[in-house]
Amino acid sequence: GHGVMPSIVCSVEEVLNMGYVIAREKVTSTFKIQNTSTLPLRYSIQLDSLSSTRDKDQQRLPSFITSSLQRTEFVGTQNYSGLSVFSVFPTEGEIAAGKSQDFSVTFSPDHESLYYSDRLKVVLFGKKIAHVIHLKGAARDHPMFVEGGIPLDVPVESLAVTVPVSAQAALKGGTVLLLYYKTVKPVKSILLILEYIEGESSPVPAVTELKVGSIQTAQFASKKNVEFSFESLPLLQQKGFTIESVKGTIERGQTKSINVSWVPPADFHVS
Repeated sequence: GHGVMPSIVCSVEEVLNMGYVIAREKVTSTFKIQNTSTLPLRYSIQLDSLSSTRDKDQQRLPSFITSSLQRTEFVGTQNYSGLSVFSVFPTEGEIAAGKSQDFSVTFSPDHESLYYSDRLKVVLFGKKIAHVIHLKGAARDHPMFVEGGIPLDVPVESLAVTVPVSAQAALKGGTVLLLYYKTVKPVKSILLILEYIEGESSPVPAVTELKVGSIQTAQFASKKNVEFSFESLPLLQQKGFTIESVKGTIERGQTKSINVSWVPPADFHVS
């Protein structure tokens, strides 16, 4: 007899990023697996979020407490509904020698979060892990988003939907209703760190980058572009900050990089 090593080639190497999608909408992406060996391969697709040992794995302390802020969890935010955030089709079958198989991955988040993630494993003959893909995605309630800076939150999210004020109490008065709205819809903050190094020659400003993007969505299909602008510019300039584009428009499905630079003003004290 002849011993033959099963081998495959996948069109996605390590990460399949589904990008941004409006919460409660869905987006689909595809990847291809080719059987490069001389025998038919029986395969199955497994997701870490559906693993039978996931509950046990979740009992350990998350990495942002035990080590650094580096995000090492493969299974991130999950849907409140209990349905899978990522789904794959087909989940099992056989690929003939020299043939290929297309797979569809659907990302369908039901609430806003930046940390939807999962790990997909291609398993051959029920035992050999032949390929691993890290699935990522983000969801927003609004079709425009801003990203960049230092993370101010943690990548692990509780699935308990906590509402600080009951709906009944919210109907009793305007102040309570305002508090209810502010609690559920907090203003999102982004922290930018600019490190300026003083030199003998002419000052070289410290620079960092923001990204402003617009999500492709069926809800706002009639509007081709979205507008953005920055406020409080005189105060920023007084403190030495400069923004490359103070206003502009972005097409649906596109992102725009904006440089933010800083030179300490004349009256700035290092201490």
